[in-house]
This record gives sequence, structure tokens and C-alpha cells, in this order.
Amino acid sequence: MKDTLILGIESSCDETACSVVRNGREILSNIIASQADFHEQYGGVVPELASRMHLDAVYPTVKEALEKADVTLSDIDAVAVTYGPGLVGALLVGLSAAKGLCLTSGKPLVGVNHLLGHICANYLCFPELEPPFLCLCVSGGNTQIIHVKDYTDLEIIGKTRDDAAGEAIDKIARVVGLGYPGGPKMDKAGQGGDINAYSFSYTHMADTLDFSFSGIKTSALNLINQTKMSGNDIDLKDFAASYQHHIASVLLKNTIKAVEKTGIRTVCLAGGVSANSFLRALFDEEAAKRGLKLYYPKLSLCTDNGAMIASAGYFEYIKGARSGLELNAVPSLRLDNR
Repeated sequence: MKDTLILGIESSCDETACSVVRNGREILSNIIASQADFHEQYGGVVPELASRMHLDAVYPTVKEALEKADVTLSDIDAVAVTYGPGLVGALLVGLSAAKGLCLTSGKPLVGVNHLLGHICANYLCFPELEPPFLCLCVSGGNTQIIHVKDYTDLEIIGKTRDDAAGEAIDKIARVVGLGYPGGPKMDKAGQGGDINAYSFSYTHMADTLDFSFSGIKTSALNLINQTKMSGNDIDLKDFAASYQHHIASVLLKNTIKAVEKTGIRTVCLAGGVSANSFLRALFDEEAAKRGLKLYYPKLSLCTDNGAMIASAGYFEYIKGARSGLELNAVPSLRLDNR
């Protein structure tokens, strides 16, 4: 059976990434041009500047990915590209580059949902993993529990009703002076801290798998302000550990409810927050206790990358999905509406 090579392009936020993946599982190259250090000086991603930096980086990144994979564009079966969700200007840069490559080469274009890409990062790390399974997809902009029925057949069974878990971490990271990127800095700050040193209130929703993180964030802000008003300082190590453990506990609670509701005993983590050590430790412990099969990508594939887009593009491509050159960016694209 002939191998299928997919070129994947990702530019939804502040990473310009390109990858060549064979048969949806094997990474031949995975090149990332990160803007994180640049945006750190502003305390977060500046959309207009991110778009301009994508313009400078996209074709050199594609060229390097093809060279490292030791293939040419003529060897590629299709070009997969993120078209949402994400920053509209950033998405348009990747989309335009992908369309240009398809126009010059005659290769088909496959639009990919960024969140499906995060789920597919697990396939790149675990050859044995196949649907069905449950996936907790958690990032700065999204928090969802997804029933992955097949590679391209997914159902959202739980979601955040307000803030995403990653946003709740990033916001508090800025408040305590850690800056951007908040997730990794909070994780590092909390290492060795007491997870029970501080407590936080949160919105409990019975009879649903949905989340709410605005209450946790507000509780943390109030605790910080009250501590300062009393003339004291928070212990950053203990605070960061307690806060992240608390958020991870809420994520775990609803995921276990989903396991019990569906009877599915294979669980995956996906998205940028799946790199969080407090989340991984809590899920590892619970999976071992309950005998669940637990998967999460290696750290380099948790954050945005082209390999996950190429993998998702492969599964869409073999299903027969093709996108026209009129494909536009959809900043608020839903996973169940891709």
C-alpha cells in the first residue's frame, strides 16, 4: 500500500510551524518558528505583530520542513492547513501560503480544525492508539471533553461555559507577576509547593459535564487582593501549586464523570495545558487507581505544531475531505462544525 505524505501548516497564534507526516503517524520533519520570546515583552500575543512575523517565517519554515523530510512538494499527497479556531490574521497567513503551494503544485488542500490537530498529536506518539476514546482537550482558549468515536467523528460532551482552564492560569500568572507565557511559568513556579496551602471556590454544576473557571479565577484574584490589603504577600510557590492542582482537580472530576457515563475506559489529554505537570500527575494517579488507559503527547507536541495538523489532515484526506481555494479563516470554529 502506497504511503501518504501530508504537509501540515499551522499559524493559528504565535507559532509558525510546518511538518511532513507519513500515514498520519510518523513524523518526518517538524519545524517550529516560535514568537514566544518576542511577545513576552508585551505580556501576551499582539495579533497584528504575530501576523507580520508569520509572513516572514511561513515559507522558510515550509522549505526547511521539506528539506529535513528529504522530500519535494511533488512527493506530497496533500497540503493540510489550520483554518480555525485562532487569530484571524495569523490564520490567513498560513491559509494563503497553503493555497499558494496547492496552486503551484496541483496538490489538494485540506482544511483542518486546530483542536482536531491537538487530539491527533496523540496518534503521533502512540501507534497503538485508536478510537473510540475520551479526550480532554484543554488550552488557553478551549476546554472540552470530547467523545472521539472515530478519527473524524467527534462529539463534544462537556465544555466550558465561560473561561478556558488555560486562560484562568494565564490571567493569574500575569497578576502575580510571572508574565507571558503564563502556563509554563506557573508550572515552574509551583514545583515543590504545597498543593493544600491555599483553597479556591469554584462553580459546581450538577448533572452536566460542563466546566466554569471564571469563579476559580475570581476567587484567586480576591485572595491575592485580600492578602495584599492585610499587608502580607502570598507564597508564590505554594499559591501556584495550590491553584494549578485545584484546576486540575476540576478537570479530572468531570473527565471521570464522563468515563462513568459512557463506559469508555481510554482517556487522552490534548492541548497546551496537557503539558501541565500538576494535571498529568493527578490524571496518572487516578488512571492507575481505576485501571484506565491514559495517553498524552510528549511535551513538544502539546503546544502548537505542524505535525498534529498534518496528522489530522491525513485522516481527513483519506476520508475524502477536500477544501476549495475559497476556504476562509474561521476564528471561532467549533470542533463539531469543522
